[in-house]
Amino acid sequence: MKATGIVRRIDDLGRVVIPKELRRTMRLREGAPLEIFTDKGGELIFKKYSPIGELSDFAADLCESLRRVSDAAAAVCDRDGVIAVAGASKKELTGRAVSAELGELMEKRAFYRRSSGAACVPVCEGAARYAAEIAAPILCEGDVVGAVLFLAAEGAKSCGETEEKLARAAAHFLGRQMEG
Repeated sequence: MKATGIVRRIDDLGRVVIPKELRRTMRLREGAPLEIFTDKGGELIFKKYSPIGELSDFAADLCESLRRVSDAAAAVCDRDGVIAVAGASKKELTGRAVSAELGELMEKRAFYRRSSGAACVPVCEGAARYAAEIAAPILCEGDVVGAVLFLAAEGAKSCGETEEKLARAAAHFLGRQMEG
């Protein structure tokens, strides 16, 4: 654990203000869910909560199924990082933060498919080898919680209508799983 040197007091309503610099660094937006942990030493630990993270094993199986059906690399991400990958380098992508472009794409809450001749959206910062050719937002109770992606890699065939429909169906299914 890394000390920040920042000290805050609890107000009369039990609130603690998280400094703006930390919120920006940790990519915490207003209304972001935080999970609270305690340990025997009396420490309180706040961790960003990811509803998709709870389904990581399920997401990995889903990615593998998408890859087998479409023969294209697939991934599932939450708003902060890549949760599961199949058909591409898991070591290079899993657990890495999503790129700013992919984050903005998810904010729009709209389906994305690369138009011919246009560049793909990078999945992660510093992992230029993989980009999102198709991105279907995962909606849970009206909020975007992540996306199902089909990835483009150098030399790979372009995704078609089949991958588009698979991504939409998988995103809808994951959203429903988190609501239920």
